[in-house]
Amino acid sequence: MPRPDVVMDRGFTLSAPPERVWPWFAQLGKNRAGWYLPTRIETLLPRRRRALRRIDPALQHLRPGDIIDDWGGRDATFEIVTHDPPHTLVHRSTRGHLAISWAIHLTADGDGTRVQLRFRLAGARHRRLVEHGGGLVDLLTVAGLAAGLRERVTT
Repeated sequence: MPRPDVVMDRGFTLSAPPERVWPWFAQLGKNRAGWYLPTRIETLLPRRRRALRRIDPALQHLRPGDIIDDWGGRDATFEIVTHDPPHTLVHRSTRGHLAISWAIHLTADGDGTRVQLRFRLAGARHRRLVEHGGGLVDLLTVAGLAAGLRERVTT
């Protein structure tokens, strides 16, 4: 996205190499493996809403051009733009006047993996509201994702 109105960058480290972390991101998503949360939060959710706690080989075959469901609304989807295992996965979407991209980049960090997430949004009518309100939501969801992945990749 050449000229985003809002960019949200988040990062965290996992204690497993990128080759072990990648499959979790490849299957992430609505109507796929779910959104990984830690056990203490997932136990509050109905069983059908809980994310997978295993790698599902059937969900590992993404390609550029594939469309996957997203939580941004009933008909919200992402298109896979870049799929370069075990390093980079880029999603994009258009929702009304909004253009969105979400990039996931994994790099080796000693014996672990540094995960960098970048959410970019263009067409925001209320940029400050998106930066602050959306930024808080993004911070909380990424914190939950990081905690859920830490439980999964270390087992």
